[in-house]
Amino acid sequence: MTREEKNRKQREYRALNKNKCTAKYEKTKNGFLMRLYRNMKSRVEGVQYKKHHLYKGKSLLNKQLFYSWALSSDDFHKLFKVWTVKKHKMTLCPSVDRINSAEGYSISNMEWVTHSENSRRGVISKCKRMTLLS
Repeated sequence: MTREEKNRKQREYRALNKNKCTAKYEKTKNGFLMRLYRNMKSRVEGVQYKKHHLYKGKSLLNKQLFYSWALSSDDFHKLFKVWTVKKHKMTLCPSVDRINSAEGYSISNMEWVTHSENSRRGVISKCKRMTLLS
């Protein structure tokens, strides 16, 4: 079976069961980190083109290094536990914030925050940029 055939069958299976297995896996720590890293990578590579200008040319640490960093972080485990206990409320979802948005994803430039805190910081940063431009 070719890779394309395997992918097609997998898409069909997921469509039939409404992605229940995928959604369940992404609620585990490993599944969550897999999705998070894939999203980071797609921003840096330009797959998520709407925000590509914010990430273009930025560095992205190796996947295994990211997993090691995340799984050794007490902050990640605490945030993940709260998110799980609160039934995966989006605002409490663990999120990687780049401390300096002019830099890429490196261990020295990343920290764990909630999704809502990361969004709040993004709005503040955008307002500062708009003020500087006017």
